Amino acid sequence: MTEMGAREDIRDFLAREAACILVEVTGAAGSTPRDTDAWMLVSKDRIFATIGGGQLEFMAIDHARKLIQGATAEDRLEIPLGPEIGQCCGGRVALSFKPLDDNTRAALTARYDGEIASRPHVYIFGAGHVGDALATALSLTPVRTVLVDTREQELSAVDVPGIETCLTAMPEAVVRDAPAGSAFVILTHDHALDFLIAMEALARGDASYVGMIGSKTKRATFKHWLSREAEHPELFNRLICPIGGAAVKDKRPAIIAALAAAEIVTAVLTHERPKGDARRERKPVSAVNGSSSH
Repeated sequence: MTEMGAREDIRDFLAREAACILVEVTGAAGSTPRDTDAWMLVSKDRIFATIGGGQLEFMAIDHARKLIQGATAEDRLEIPLGPEIGQCCGGRVALSFKPLDDNTRAALTARYDGEIASRPHVYIFGAGHVGDALATALSLTPVRTVLVDTREQELSAVDVPGIETCLTAMPEAVVRDAPAGSAFVILTHDHALDFLIAMEALARGDASYVGMIGSKTKRATFKHWLSREAEHPELFNRLICPIGGAAVKDKRPAIIAALAAAEIVTAVLTHERPKGDARRERKPVSAVNGSSSH
């Protein structure tokens, strides 16, 4: 498996920006754009990540750049999200501002890598037109997108940051080795292979989503095959086919991908995770770095 990295890699940003400020949401009460796991980096000319946009983020960026310029030394802000700042969320946000030193850079990079690694996995089987479009759509979302195919030529044409690729002669083995809570989207060039992968995914019992592209005829054929060959017709009830729903009658790959991406992301982000999930125990970078400023 080859990881191609995030859409914009934090290492590239840090390598280009010698002076930047880490902005973290350290308190969030009421209705706020983001919670206390949100952070962003601000340099003189660029930003990385987001704390929620709007006037709140505009004020944070302005304050961070004043710190870089030496125009202020204030490292905390308490901002009410009311009419006085033109943002009507109604809550209150506390922000901290910290210049990056070598230790903080290392801690932030480790935190970012951990966030990427802990994202739910979405395996897309089939690097054809719909598979490529779906992988591209999902690359913008907080999931790990893995595009799987038996054909090297199809995978070698994939050049989108944020998409991992996996060349294998046995796609069903990828299903067996996937983490609990993964999503499986099946759209290969071979119906028999589709059925084999779908059977493996459904048999796991812990998938957040199992979807297969296809028509009513393909759905009925798979149901019959599942009953005859696998002797577990009840598994069929967990299969989404066709993917993307039936409300929009449009077979263009980009449209199928957009509809399916929304369906898949909803499924993986609402899937119940085991207790102790790392993402529920996120600490501020400064805490990881040993600072007591929070």
